[in-house]
Amino acid sequence: MAEDGSEIRFPGADGDELAARLDLPPGVPRAYALFAHCFTCSKESLAATRISQALAARGIATLRFDFTGLGGSGGDFANTNFSSNVGDLLAAAGWLARNHGPARLLIGHSLGGAAVLAAAAELPETRAVVTIGAPAEPAHVAHLLADGAAEIEAEGEAEVEIGGRRFRIRKQFLDDLEGLQASEQLKDLGKALLVMHAPLDDVVGIDNASRIFLAARHPKSFVSLDDANHLLSRRRDAEYAAGVVAAWAARYIGDEPKAPGWPAAADGEVVVEETRLNPFQQAIAAGPHRLLADEPAAFGGGDTGPGPYDLLTAALGACTAMTIRMYADRKAIPLQRVRVVLEHDKIHAEDCENCETRVGKIDHIRRRVHLQGDLDAEQRAKLLEIANKCPVHRTLHSEVLVETVLGE
Repeated sequence: MAEDGSEIRFPGADGDELAARLDLPPGVPRAYALFAHCFTCSKESLAATRISQALAARGIATLRFDFTGLGGSGGDFANTNFSSNVGDLLAAAGWLARNHGPARLLIGHSLGGAAVLAAAAELPETRAVVTIGAPAEPAHVAHLLADGAAEIEAEGEAEVEIGGRRFRIRKQFLDDLEGLQASEQLKDLGKALLVMHAPLDDVVGIDNASRIFLAARHPKSFVSLDDANHLLSRRRDAEYAAGVVAAWAARYIGDEPKAPGWPAAADGEVVVEETRLNPFQQAIAAGPHRLLADEPAAFGGGDTGPGPYDLLTAALGACTAMTIRMYADRKAIPLQRVRVVLEHDKIHAEDCENCETRVGKIDHIRRRVHLQGDLDAEQRAKLLEIANKCPVHRTLHSEVLVETVLGE
């Protein structure tokens, strides 16, 4: 199961394999959300990517996926329609529920907004729905196909240009849109609704937001996206939308848990425990303090925290800076700030002149100490000498006994 930046695959409504990504927060998620992208877009669109990542940063794990025939998903787009899109969305929600947790929050951009409104009734555990630049009726998308409408009617299909790309559209797509009434679905939505729309949206007019809002029952809210464009292509617009969604949804999906799955640690203990949110993520408790460790995405991790060697070098860097600071203050040396930059790698033992080991590779930590302040050469030299006397430095150079036993 590939997650958090890696591609996930699962069968869609018609059996074709859909491609998806799950953006995970740095810690235990407070809830799971499902994002449906705009018509002919993909999960990698700017809006989908930025909103999903921004929600993850706020504790809401967000699954974004490609509808059949788009992005990295299999199948032929020409064989799809709005109903199959809704089916794909339900398939994505099913995968999320089986593997992680139910989608408490649905977010749909443009036609994806119409899709989440249609799918919401089939997802009883969903508590809140957000539409962004969504049409009031799915049939609104037909105006994008106007140039090929006559050929589609006469020939049964046609190639049309949408957003600078060409797609084959069949008559069954248009036939499926006819008679779909989102206003009827809105009356029985039974979920909290947030309608977000830009007043100057020139693809889906602001009147669509008004119709959605008026047709829905409370609880409902409306937020203007000011001068954003339809695709939310400016980062600040997407991040603003994500911030509003996270704050609004908290009332319905629950605030961040008080104890978000962190292990407990007594004074003097450091406890490390798998979160199982990705293959390598670890929750670390050091007394009252909490942090995450992980591996980079290139090594199969989620890159949600520093790696083990990063933590090791960070310990050396922190100890170095603290030791220098203590000495400078005690000796009244006018040191303003210490900055320690560390790098870790493996080198051939034969390249180390002063090492006892002569065969194979050894660990090499390069430590650069930056000292700010009105210091003379003698003071700088003394502070650099003190760096080698920090306790962690001495530990790394001394014999260390690690005793490993099975816990109860």
